[in-house]
Amino acid sequence: MKLAVALKLGRVSNLPTVWSNVLTGTALAGAATADCRLLLLVVSLSLFYVGGMFLNDAFDHGFDAKARPQRPIPSGQVSAMQVHASGFGLMALALALLAWVGYGYEPLTQWRPIAGGLALAAAIVFYNWHHKDNPLSPLIMGACRMLVYLTAAWAVPAVIPPQVIVAAVVLLCYLIGLTYAAKNEHLGRLENIWPLAFLAVPVIYGISLAAAQPVVLVPLLLLAAWACYALWLLRRRKPGDVPRAVVSLIAGISLLDAMLLAGAGHLLFAWLAAAAFVITLALQRWISGT
Repeated sequence: MKLAVALKLGRVSNLPTVWSNVLTGTALAGAATADCRLLLLVVSLSLFYVGGMFLNDAFDHGFDAKARPQRPIPSGQVSAMQVHASGFGLMALALALLAWVGYGYEPLTQWRPIAGGLALAAAIVFYNWHHKDNPLSPLIMGACRMLVYLTAAWAVPAVIPPQVIVAAVVLLCYLIGLTYAAKNEHLGRLENIWPLAFLAVPVIYGISLAAAQPVVLVPLLLLAAWACYALWLLRRRKPGDVPRAVVSLIAGISLLDAMLLAGAGHLLFAWLAAAAFVITLALQRWISGT
């Protein structure tokens, strides 16, 4: 498989949003800035993401042959079998790294990050296998991102703190709105608007955080403005507006992370999450995020 094809299949332009998710999950769980497990978690959960994106094309190759014939598999750049094998192989390697995290560092969290990784792998496979014409697919995709938080958090303490659970639910709401828009990307229009109301949940939660931590106002306002921009694109509905809104909302995941991190007092990680937003936008100009 050529590198350019692998990068396109893996939607690697979106990887910085996974990195900011890892920072958020571990920081809210109590990890120190210099925790040596962070790099392993970033690599592992990046492999889950890329593997999941490979499987998305592998499972959808029949649909893509009709709706998106320019994708790597229907255009003949790679075989569906090779993409299937690569996707599952990447996730197996990701699980091995989580085992290293759980059993290789003190304090030992043992099987917990592995359990999170297995749940994440199952959610990824189920979503890719059964997301077409499935009304619950936005919920399942949201669960995948939730499990990135939870898996990263499980690598730190034996018990996940409540703030991680709350943050995961807020992220879930954001992903429901995002995934609904993404499901309609190939149509170039949205059939219903109400699922996008889930995008308001992070903003409302951010307002409550800003009441206690005024520094949250900066990422909160950025997130709100960016979500409004994406919603404007969806409302305008000119050719290309729906996919542009989708990749914009994907990049906005890192702004949500920055808001949550600022609310918890992790200002360095919040700045890194904001940087991940900028890097995602830059990479999406090079490699498509959808």
